[in-house]
Amino acid sequence: MNSPENPSSPHGNETAAAGPVPTNVVGLTALFTDPLWRIPVGLTPVEVALLRTEPLRRLHFVAHGGASTVSTLQSYSRLEHTLGVLALVAHFRPEDALLRVAALLHDIGHLPLSHTVEGVAGLDHHAIGEQLVRTDPIRPVLERHGFSPEAVATALGGSAHSPLTNRSGLLNLDHLDSYVRSGRAAGRLDTDPAALLGRLGLEDAAVSADPETAASLVDLICAEARLHTSWDNVGPASVVRRLARQLLDSTPIAPARLARMTDPQLWTAFDSCAVTQAESMMVRYELHRLKVEAGSAPPDRHGWAFSLRKIYSSAPLVEGQRIEVAAPELAAELAALRALPTTFRVRWS
Repeated sequence: MNSPENPSSPHGNETAAAGPVPTNVVGLTALFTDPLWRIPVGLTPVEVALLRTEPLRRLHFVAHGGASTVSTLQSYSRLEHTLGVLALVAHFRPEDALLRVAALLHDIGHLPLSHTVEGVAGLDHHAIGEQLVRTDPIRPVLERHGFSPEAVATALGGSAHSPLTNRSGLLNLDHLDSYVRSGRAAGRLDTDPAALLGRLGLEDAAVSADPETAASLVDLICAEARLHTSWDNVGPASVVRRLARQLLDSTPIAPARLARMTDPQLWTAFDSCAVTQAESMMVRYELHRLKVEAGSAPPDRHGWAFSLRKIYSSAPLVEGQRIEVAAPELAAELAALRALPTTFRVRWS
């Protein structure tokens, strides 16, 4: 029998020559191909160095879908989304080194379970992210490769003309990746992402599409808004926010420490606290017991109130024109999202 420590080769007693083992791990290889968009990205030295830092590695352990990861199959990580956004920037603006770095760093401030805990104790992932850019270990990596941390922080600040983070109400590359990646995970994406990408362009820092492709994007945007306002998201998200507040109120854990936890660390903290332990187990293993009703309810009713912070509905341009002008029927679909409920009453049965 061959020993695992000294396996024989197929040719008898010959030993295979020592050599490196192949890897596709980003940060270990300088070439990355995003599995959703199938865009090959030749990583620059600063990008490789950033991908080896703790703030970037941490995103591998933070669910992009937040608390809905316990109720849906959207279990992909913030790092997967981050690399997708980098791939899109590398596709549309391959020579914009600052924008590429900003794409890698745009989500490093996210709390555990992403948007679910946003706002608890005043925590804001945008402010946290900009602070992380200016401190160790990110700052020295940027400076060593000739990038100003202040310039990167400014690029992350929501410039109206940035295709990464523009907040003008038009579809940017960050949200494009989110909608398409979520659509694939939910099984509602009926177009090959690589083919979809071939029909997209950037006009005035916003995603632009032909009418048919714009209609497909609007379908994904509307589906995502309905997911956010559904039981699938509202139920578990409302419980996790309650648990996070209780954890901060009943333990020495400070908001700043909670903000830098990974998802597994947050669940461990919930399970280790007498106040949150039982409900932490319930939301993961007895989720069917949650009841969610739209609208507010009298305060004497059982349960608790929950409100969504916002519904995302950024629109693509249609052949370079605003959607209200070029495709009013699609604009009407997005406008109808304003009628979705954002206030709920949640309780355990």
